[in-house]
Amino acid sequence: MANYFKAKPQKSIVKQPLSLTIERLDANGQGVGYYNKKPVFVCGALPKEQVKVQLTEQKNKFSKAKLLDVIVPSKDRVPINCNHFQQCGGCDLQHLAVDAQLVFKQNKLIELFNRQDIIQNLPWVTPIIDQTWQYRRKARIGVQYNKNGQAIIGFRRLASNQLQAIKKCVVLVDSLSDIFIVLNKVFSELTQSQPIGHIEVITSQVNNNESLVTLVIRQLKTISAQDSTIWQKFALQQGWQILLDDGDSIIPLTKTQTLKFNATENVSLNFSSNDFIQVNAEINQKMIKQAINWLDLVSDDVVLDLFCGLGNFTLPIAQQVKQVVGVEGVSNMVERAQQNAESNNVYNADFFQADLNNLWLESRWIKKAYTKAILDPARAGALIAIEQLILLKINTILYISCDPVTLAVDSKKLIDAGYKITKIGLIDMFTHTKHSETMILFSR
Repeated sequence: MANYFKAKPQKSIVKQPLSLTIERLDANGQGVGYYNKKPVFVCGALPKEQVKVQLTEQKNKFSKAKLLDVIVPSKDRVPINCNHFQQCGGCDLQHLAVDAQLVFKQNKLIELFNRQDIIQNLPWVTPIIDQTWQYRRKARIGVQYNKNGQAIIGFRRLASNQLQAIKKCVVLVDSLSDIFIVLNKVFSELTQSQPIGHIEVITSQVNNNESLVTLVIRQLKTISAQDSTIWQKFALQQGWQILLDDGDSIIPLTKTQTLKFNATENVSLNFSSNDFIQVNAEINQKMIKQAINWLDLVSDDVVLDLFCGLGNFTLPIAQQVKQVVGVEGVSNMVERAQQNAESNNVYNADFFQADLNNLWLESRWIKKAYTKAILDPARAGALIAIEQLILLKINTILYISCDPVTLAVDSKKLIDAGYKITKIGLIDMFTHTKHSETMILFSR
C-alpha cells in the first residue's frame, strides 16, 4: 500500500511591523534582535537601538528583516554620507561612527581568538587610521545591460549579483569619485551593443607625483574603429590612459605611462594594472612604517618576506638590514619586484617565486640564518606556510592579515608552537566596511 506524505506547510511571514531591541552586531555588521526567541538580522540597525522592522524571511533558526524606522537611535549612529547606502553592497557601516567601527572590528577578532582558545590578554596598540572618505585608489566598476540594451554602470547591490547604478562614490579618491557620470556619457555614444563586462579604474603617480587615472576595459567583443575613437576622445578630455583587456592580453588604446606608487618617501614601486596593490595609499605607507618599527630592525638582520608581492615591505626593509629575501607565488610580480629593487638602487634584496601554500622547505632560498620574518597573505591565510615557518625557529614573526577568521586559526598554530603575541593592532584599510586588516607581532 502506497504511503502519501504531506509536505509541512511553510510558515507565513508575519506581515505586521515588529518592534525590536537590537542587542549586538553580527560578524557582517548586521544588527541582531530577537523575536519569538529567534535571532532576527536587521541590516542598518545598531546595538541598543529600538527599531521598527518588517520580516522578509523566516527560517527555523533565524529570521531576516528590513529596517523601517529607528525609534530610539544609538549614540554611535551618524548621518549617512552616500545616496546609495544599503542599495550598493560596497559599504556596510556608514551609519556607525568610525571609532565604533574600530571597536566592532576589534571585538570581532577577540571573539574569533576566544573560539581558538587564545585567551591571553591581547596587547592592543592604537589603530592605524587616516582619512575616512575618498581613500580608495582602485576599484572594479561593473557593467550590466537592461532589456533595452542600455548600460547600468556601478557596483553590486547588497546581497545580489545585480548592479546598482552609481552616480558618485564617496570612498573613491577624488579623481575617481565622479567617474560614473563621465562613463555614462561614453556609453551613450558607443555604437556596439553590450561590448563591455567591467572596467577597472586605478589611480597612480607619474614622475612629478601627479595623479594619473587608468581604465582597464574588459572588452567582450572586438572593438570597432568608431568606438575606439570615442574612448580616445574621452581619454584626451579627462587625462585618462586606457587599456583593453580582451581576455588573453592587455592592449594599450592610448599612449600610456608606467603605473607607480610611493611605498615610502624613499621607495617608489612600479606595477601592472592587474597586480595586487593596497587600495588605500596613505594607510599602506603608515602600515609599512609601523611594520619596520615593530620589527626593530638592525643592520645585521636577515629578513624573510613571504607573500611579498611587488616588494611593498621588502624594499623599505632592505634599506635597514643586511639582507632580505622576498618570496611570492605570482611569477610576473616577482619579476617586477626585482625590477623595483634595481630602480630603487636596492642590492641586498633577492626575490624568488614559490607556491607558499605548498611545501617549500627544500627551496634554495630557505638556506639562510633568518633573524626575522614578515608575511602578508591573501584572505585565505597562511596555515601551510606557517607550519613550515615554525620549523625555522625564527624568533620574531610579523603577520599582516586581511581576514580575521584565518588570522585566528594561523595565530593559534603559532601560539601552540611556543610563540607569544607581543603587539596587535587594527589597520583601518577599509573604513565603513566590515572588512578588517590587522598587524600582529609574534615572539618566540
